[in-house]
Amino acid sequence: MPDPTPLAQDLLQPLWQAGWYGAARHLASPNFGPRPEGAQIDLVVIHSISLPPGQYGTGAVQQLFTNQLDWDAHPYYQGIRGLEVSSHFFVTRQGEIWQFVSCDDRAWHAGVSQWRGRDRCNDDSIGIELEGLEGLSFEAPQYQALQQLCSAIAAQYPVHYIAGHEHIAPGRKQDPGPGFDWQRLQQQLGSVDGTQSWEFPPHASPPA
Repeated sequence: MPDPTPLAQDLLQPLWQAGWYGAARHLASPNFGPRPEGAQIDLVVIHSISLPPGQYGTGAVQQLFTNQLDWDAHPYYQGIRGLEVSSHFFVTRQGEIWQFVSCDDRAWHAGVSQWRGRDRCNDDSIGIELEGLEGLSFEAPQYQALQQLCSAIAAQYPVHYIAGHEHIAPGRKQDPGPGFDWQRLQQQLGSVDGTQSWEFPPHASPPA
């Protein structure tokens, strides 16, 4: 895994090309669209996902985001048959970063949502999926990769806010859930970016 310490901004810029992050593995998803005119990309949304739920390293998440999932491969998939979704990034349990949609474009990750006084969070957010199951914990390499990725995003886009899917769609979504350590991420980002650079959800608590 690369050194998670963020690079200086002048060194980070060449790592981006048309919204694609050079330190990620690229696998283009067809599930995206243009952002609305004038959209300011200022929010990072943290999600969690595993397919089938609780099983890791299956490749099914990558298949889902590229419309390649075999709906008959597992009984759980019948409940999501035909779903067309995507996220900008996916971070595996080993800390490997995948990218599916250019950050300049609108990925389909948030759904009906609201944050910082605005609806339709897909319009002006960057979605990051962590391989995991809501309510359970995440791995150290994932936090390292997430800190690296968020710092790189902040060097390229005017992001200021960071929230979980559970915060922007309360009652409808519960991820990443109580197993995610918001304080750990806040401390990691604050140590390198300055805590004033990020606004975290109120009442973000340590993992259960």
